[in-house]
Amino acid sequence: MNLTVSIAQMRVAVSNPEENLIKAELWIAEASRRGSQVICFPEMWTTGFNWLNNERMAADHDKIVNRVAALAKTYGIWINGSMLALNEAGKVSNTSFLFNADGEQAGLYRKIHLFSLLHENDHMAPGEHLTVVDTPWARVGLAICYDIRFPEMFRAYALKGVEIVFCPMAFPYPRLDHWKILVRARAIENQMFVAGINQVGSEDFGPDGVVTYFGDSVIIDPWGRTVIEACETDEMLLTATICMDRVKEIRANMTVLKDRRPELYA
Repeated sequence: MNLTVSIAQMRVAVSNPEENLIKAELWIAEASRRGSQVICFPEMWTTGFNWLNNERMAADHDKIVNRVAALAKTYGIWINGSMLALNEAGKVSNTSFLFNADGEQAGLYRKIHLFSLLHENDHMAPGEHLTVVDTPWARVGLAICYDIRFPEMFRAYALKGVEIVFCPMAFPYPRLDHWKILVRARAIENQMFVAGINQVGSEDFGPDGVVTYFGDSVIIDPWGRTVIEACETDEMLLTATICMDRVKEIRANMTVLKDRRPELYA
């Protein structure tokens, strides 16, 4: 089965959900026009990471989330991306939503690995579980940014039959080389598609300084080949049609998952 997916590499307007939504709707409309079944946005694409502003906005941000759901229904397209949200205990969380083409919440994943280098763990509550979503085209796993450094997570997804992972990102310099290797490695070792959707532009993290995101949004196939790849500096919407049957073919021919010996790994 083929899946047409668009990835929206975006410069996020910090603490300005309205500006981000206006821009995003143009891309959603264009992705729908191109025949995409799903469009993916970066990490924290409606607000950015201003910790204090996010804490103030979090309680009302469900209105923004609902508007994104409505856009999915209006344009008949699945939408994924990481946004500000409150968890079940009322704490601020970095949450990846997957809405279906009817505007319904098909999946929700709260980031489990918080990026301590920029003190995300001081401002966000971690998630407690992985999220797998059965869609019309594939079994999908959800991840967010820093998760890409934890191979155990992606292997767990592979063992659950996941065929593609959507991974919203806010990956900055100087770690471009890490990004290029990590996203490809996760795809190769687990024989799955990995879609990494990054921001561009800069953001001021106060005492931690200004970070600049390097774009390079990408989809890697289960053989480690690049399907589509963005540049480092510009906003852009990229679209590709991928054959999900490649996952089953590669897993059948190169039986990595079957040949594991987990009893020896403890």
